[in-house]
Parts: sequence; C-alpha cells; structure tokens
Amino acid sequence: MTGTIIYSAQAQVTPQQRSPTAKEEKRNAKRDRINALIKQEEEGEIIFHKQSIFGFKLASDGYGLSYEIGRFQSQRVATLYMVELNEKKTANEKRFGVLTNGFNTNSVVYGKTNNFYQLKFGVGQQRIIGGKGNRNGVAVMAIYAGGLSLGLQKPYMVKVHRMNDDVSFKSSYPTIRDSLYVEEGGAGIFAGWGDVKVKPGVHAKIALRFDWGRFNETVSALEAGLNAEYYASKIDQLMNTKQKSFFFNAYISLLLGKRK
Repeated sequence: MTGTIIYSAQAQVTPQQRSPTAKEEKRNAKRDRINALIKQEEEGEIIFHKQSIFGFKLASDGYGLSYEIGRFQSQRVATLYMVELNEKKTANEKRFGVLTNGFNTNSVVYGKTNNFYQLKFGVGQQRIIGGKGNRNGVAVMAIYAGGLSLGLQKPYMVKVHRMNDDVSFKSSYPTIRDSLYVEEGGAGIFAGWGDVKVKPGVHAKIALRFDWGRFNETVSALEAGLNAEYYASKIDQLMNTKQKSFFFNAYISLLLGKRK
C-alpha cells in the first residue's frame, strides 16, 4: 500500500513534455527551410530563380523611385533589368516664402527655370562578393549597370500678377524677373507639361548592395553607389547657372521586394 502511494506521488510530479507554441513552430520551420536552402546551395543548385524589388533613392542631387527584376544565372550572379524615375535638382536652388492675402504663405524656388526628370532603363549584373555562407548575416553584392535615359525638361511655372493688378496668371523665369512680375507661389507639379523638352542620354552606375537575410524570400537591402549620366544637349535648370550635359552623383537606396 505504501509503495503504491509513493509510486502515485512520483507519477504526479513527473513533468509533462510541453508542446511548442505557434511562434516557436514558425521559428523552427524557418530554420529548417534556411538549412535546406544552404544544403541546396552547397550542392550547386540555384536556390532562387528571380527577384522583384522596389527602391526608394536619395541622391546627392535629387531623389527617385526604382523597380528591378532579377533573374539568377548561378548561385552568385543575377542579371538585372531596371527602370527608374528621378528628379534632379541643383545645389544652388533656394526656396523662399511668399505671403499672399496677408494670411497664406506659399513658396517659390527663385530663378528656377526647369524641373528635370529622368526616366531611365537599364540592364546590369548583381554578383555576391561577401557573406556568401552566412545563414542570416549580411550578404555583400557588387552591382554594375547601364542603359538609356530619357530626360524630361519641364518649365518651372509660377503663379504671378503684375504690379497694381490682382489678376493671376502663370509665367516662368527669367520672364518673371525681366517683367517685374510679383510671385504668388509655385503653380504646381502639373503645370508646364505642354512645353516639355525631351533630352535623350545614357547612364551607368556601380554600387554595393547589403542584403540582410539572403536566404529569406523577402528582400530587405541597402544599396550605396555612384551614378553617371550624359545627355545629348545641355540641361537648363536655374538662372545664372552654367548649363551642363554630364551629371555625376552618389546615392543610397532602400530596397524592398520578393525572391522566388
């Protein structure tokens, strides 16, 4: 009887195996999937076949958006097809406030003659140069690409009125300065497209891409690089500033996307 009681007490305190939580199961499944991908790569297989990535770029002379499709040719190399839409600014641009009706404040970039946008199409290559064996570390990739650039030079339009006259209309520099018009504020991004001038050109870039979680299906990366562009004719952006056809800048991009 005593032995039975002791046995029952011991049975009651025997720990039961805890079932993994949903979060733990998800983490374990991710680890197993990454291990399987690493094994496939070690055996020479291409673990991903393509990627699609959106980019948000901040450059030393502007900003832009990008979209990229990549097709892997081997474990280390992918061919990239890219399209970008950027706006280029000059270092001498100065925006100042304009008080209208004594209440509202608008702004104008004094002396700005044109906005300059670029629609760029390119082909390039992505090559892994570091961090290849990291499970969840940062993979370092070299990027080099080039292609065609379609420059769009759009007049920078300003709402103005003549002195001693409250009737508003749109004009641009240097006409505003020469005619002594009074600025009321920028006319908006949609004004001036009827007078766009197309400026064809070419571009090339080199960059380093830092991709954390290289074995993840979700792409999260930073890209830092140098970009050069040349246009067939000079670009007019600001009064009293030398026009040029060659542009060189540094940039950094946040990249987000998917791999399959």
